[in-house]
Parts: sequence; structure tokens; C-alpha cells
Amino acid sequence: QGQLVESGGGLVQPGGSLRLSCEGSGFNLHGYAIAWVREAPGKARERISCINSRGGATNYADAGEGRFTISRDDAKNTVFLQMNKMNAGDTAVYYCGVGFGGSCDNIFRYASWGKGTQVTVSP
Repeated sequence: QGQLVESGGGLVQPGGSLRLSCEGSGFNLHGYAIAWVREAPGKARERISCINSRGGATNYADAGEGRFTISRDDAKNTVFLQMNKMNAGDTAVYYCGVGFGGSCDNIFRYASWGKGTQVTVSP
């Protein structure tokens, strides 16, 4: 059975950058919308961004504040989240999820999520 696998997390200094990857393992992401969310201890899940099957991106004010960029490379079966100018508030576990189809509509309600990757922003 296919699943999403997140990678690229780690420790980064304030002001630094990270690029997270979300790879389809055992299934093809082509034709599906993919979203990113994050969860920090004691905080509600925050929506970050979604990219539809045609490459159209929707960013959300919940997180990132214009510092995060989502993209996809179907040839690599991977969706990326580029994070710049990071701060301590970005410390969280980041998850990617796949929708039922190519649209981002309602994806945060119905997506199947990966196991996440930890991101820590600290001096």
C-alpha cells in the first residue's frame, strides 16, 4: 500500500532555510493535490499550503506568512516545501497529505497524511 514519506527536517538556525520533501512511496502523486500542515506541541494544527495537480499553489495565512513556497516535480514523484527566514515559531512536526483528486478543495479535511518530519529552529 502506498504512503507519503516526508524528509528534509532537522535543526536550523533562526533566519535560515530548509526544503522539505514529500515523496509518494508505492504510488504516483501525479494527478493528486498535495498539502502541507504542521503541528507544534500545545498548538492546533496549522495549514501551510496546497498544490493542485496542475501545479497551482494556495498558501494559507495560518503559517509561513509568505516565507514558504510549495512546488512539485512529478518526474521525481515529490512535492517540496521551501521554507525561508525561519524563526522559532516554525518549530513543529511537518506533515504532507494527499487528497482524493487533483483539487485542493477540502483537502485539509479529507487528506491522508504521512508520518511527519521534525523541524527545529534554534540558535
